[in-house]
Amino acid sequence: MEAQRAPVGPSTRSYVRFDTAVLALTNVRVIDGTGAAPREAHTIIVRDGRIAALGPSAGVSVPAGAQVLDLSGKSVIPGLVMVHEHLYYPVGAGTYANLTESFSRLYLAGGVTSMRTGGNMNGLAEILVAQAIARGEKPGPFIDATAPYLEGPGMGFNQVVPLRDTTHAKQLVAYWADQGATSFKAYMNISRDALRVSAREAHARGLKITGHLCSVTYREAADAGIDDLEHGFFAMNDFVPGKTPDRCMARGGAATQSMASLDPSSSDVQALFRHLVEKRVAVTSTLAIFETFTPGRPMPRGLDVLLPTLREDYERRYAATQRNTQSPYARAFPKGMAFERAFVQAGGTLIVGTDPTGGGGLVPGFSNQRALELLVEAGFTPLEALRIGTLNGATYLGRGALTGSLEVGKLADLVVLDGNPAADIAAVRNVQWVFRQGVGYDPQALIESVRGKAGLW
Repeated sequence: MEAQRAPVGPSTRSYVRFDTAVLALTNVRVIDGTGAAPREAHTIIVRDGRIAALGPSAGVSVPAGAQVLDLSGKSVIPGLVMVHEHLYYPVGAGTYANLTESFSRLYLAGGVTSMRTGGNMNGLAEILVAQAIARGEKPGPFIDATAPYLEGPGMGFNQVVPLRDTTHAKQLVAYWADQGATSFKAYMNISRDALRVSAREAHARGLKITGHLCSVTYREAADAGIDDLEHGFFAMNDFVPGKTPDRCMARGGAATQSMASLDPSSSDVQALFRHLVEKRVAVTSTLAIFETFTPGRPMPRGLDVLLPTLREDYERRYAATQRNTQSPYARAFPKGMAFERAFVQAGGTLIVGTDPTGGGGLVPGFSNQRALELLVEAGFTPLEALRIGTLNGATYLGRGALTGSLEVGKLADLVVLDGNPAADIAAVRNVQWVFRQGVGYDPQALIESVRGKAGLW
């Protein structure tokens, strides 16, 4: 069984505000992550890192000696479970900085208690920081650490080794699994055969594989055994005119434009949805990153935590995006939202992440909150968006019995909010405390520890 109360080491202690064997959160609004309606005036008893009791305050006895927090007027939601996150950031042409230290703090501060890295430019660093957090040596969420990208020739990243053939794919999966990677990600130039072998080898080890694809269609990937598809339907190339097998067409730009021209209710698209559902392939929404490509959208929050040079670089890019009246994303962004909603209506499983890379601008924690707001803008109710960002993600990661919803026996991974996100999803911005396995962290202390320095480490 997973450790109970999270361990807290000396370097983590300064960010912790609550660390006690028994804690009572009283008179709070409970939004449990299942999609159920909020429950008012409830009490949650946390004992040794797990939820020991949950019910109306009038009927829950507070144990003697418990630390009591009266949370009248506040809400408690499950800790966010985000599944397309990164611990690196673009700092130059084709180059990404290792930000495992600062970004892991920012994720936790934003309410993320579990995350999957959606691709790795840092090699062993991400695996090692996940292990250090689990030991209590560093503050941060539980991390499902993805191995370096499984990518074919053509992208030109100087931190990714291109696959030579299927034997090489098999070797890399085995190597990184042995090093402690717990997920894999296929990338844009992988071949169908390499993807099939990679999926088979990952599954043989009880691990999952996702993909940001271009050379392989969504239907082909489902048939190859992929578990998840990244970026909603912006990367879908099944309907790109003249699509050549095993060839990436314009690095995904053609796919986005193709999607923008399609009707999600059409018979062909609905047939693809049914195929993904039958193959049990999840789809990850990453609307937050596509918002940064779209003119007329607000400036992302949290930029002040970045190094000034990185913040200024993004501000220039944001200004250029606003001037781009011909941007294909003006049409594609709302269509991408419609596709995600239609996929769920067709019975599909949607999970959510942010992808804080692209051309910069997305800051962990802040962007995760924005991801939920964008799901609501896409047509989901706030309660549906919260489920996508909590229980759906935990279930996909195979951790649904441990976290993702507020239930007796589960880990006390929860977020205290000022306000009611069921009525106004923007309340997810108002994080008061974040509890991971019963240990309560101060989000402001975590943010201040990296303000103006994210980009260094």
